[in-house]
Amino acid sequence: MEPKELKSFLDEKVMAYNAPAFIASDPISLPKLFSEKEDIEIAGFLAATISWGQRQAIIKAGHRILSLMGQQPHYFVVNGDVSAIPDGPVYRTFNGADLRYFILALRNIYANYGGLEQVFTDGYMPNKSLKESIAHFRKVFISFRPPERTGKHVANVLKNSSAKRICMFLRWMVRADRMQVDFGLWKRIDAAHLMLPLDVHTGNVARKLGLLSRKQSDWKAVEEITARLREFEPADPIKYDYALFGLGVFEKF
Repeated sequence: MEPKELKSFLDEKVMAYNAPAFIASDPISLPKLFSEKEDIEIAGFLAATISWGQRQAIIKAGHRILSLMGQQPHYFVVNGDVSAIPDGPVYRTFNGADLRYFILALRNIYANYGGLEQVFTDGYMPNKSLKESIAHFRKVFISFRPPERTGKHVANVLKNSSAKRICMFLRWMVRADRMQVDFGLWKRIDAAHLMLPLDVHTGNVARKLGLLSRKQSDWKAVEEITARLREFEPADPIKYDYALFGLGVFEKF
């Protein structure tokens, strides 16, 4: 397709999938259970952390995590008895020991670093770079001495990880539009600087549409595809995540 034709095609798909009907079958339904900012961002971060594999299984595991937290994510992070979280699998390779560390790390972040938004913003602000934001967050998050296996659940963009789950979480928190699927809670990170949450579906569709030439789904691929999407919509390039994901998952493009 010619660029104008491709943009028109993708804009139509954004209209189809960036819609409230999308929410119930997506992990974003977990933070949508809450109305307070801290509850939303903590539930969203934990939901995004386990967002690989089948979405129904992700959502089921997310509800279990919220149940372990008494359906009060922020209160539990600040005050909860983390030792009460049992060992054993929570979701696939993410287990009870991982969840305990995640909650204790979040406790430190909210007590001593100003919260999740502040940590990501501190990394972003010097150069308006999402890569630097994610790298700074990881540095803070693993500074509380996690087990080696737990640190693997936090993407390392400095080692060329695509950071799909963190990019998706940041889309939820930063991006806002009239459809109110994403939250738009965080105001100091510009949606223009968000990066595509690149996964198997979005990568395959992007390659078929000629938007991505790199074969590996890594950070370099994220930079390539996001740069192409910014040509279509400089202020909101990641709205096309809906189009690419919908084409891959729902239309088997």
